Amino acid sequence: MSENTLIDDDFVAAVRRDMLKFAQLQLRDAALAEDAVQEALLAALAGGRSFAGRSALKTWVFSILRNKIVDLIRAQGRTTNVSALGDDDAALDASFDALFKTNAHWRPENRPFGWGDPEESLREERFWAVFEICLNHLPERTARVFMMREFLELETDEVCRELGITISHCNVILHRARHGLRRCLETSWFAPGEKPC
Repeated sequence: MSENTLIDDDFVAAVRRDMLKFAQLQLRDAALAEDAVQEALLAALAGGRSFAGRSALKTWVFSILRNKIVDLIRAQGRTTNVSALGDDDAALDASFDALFKTNAHWRPENRPFGWGDPEESLREERFWAVFEICLNHLPERTARVFMMREFLELETDEVCRELGITISHCNVILHRARHGLRRCLETSWFAPGEKPC
């Protein structure tokens, strides 16, 4: 890949916007997020020759940002009080409980339906746009915990240490995040015969 391919103004503008949004969600500090994005973009531009093309360029640039964020989170060693993560707990619990009968089996009308061929859907770029919309519909702090664990691939104990929560609370938040994402994706992406425009 030529160095000029990486220095495409349109690509940098588009990817920078997405990177900044993600970094702000994780770092909770606009200036620190801006610095992380700038460093990641500079590293990508400087290391353009090392891009092997085994993944999409955006994926490669985001992996650089991911590593910078993980380094920052680990280096800060700060604790953020997120005990208020339960802000939406009652509403989430009520909607979750409504899906099941008293014997803990799915209500027929709420039973998950087949998703077709998930591998094919995952290949489609539009899926990730819908996924991002669904992620944005989660409570912000719930989305943060989910992204720390699933995208940044921090261990659960690292997430708990960083956010000052217990492992069981973290697991509950992750369960609710996955459930919320699943419901959103079922209605917005996997609905039979329909795909978002």
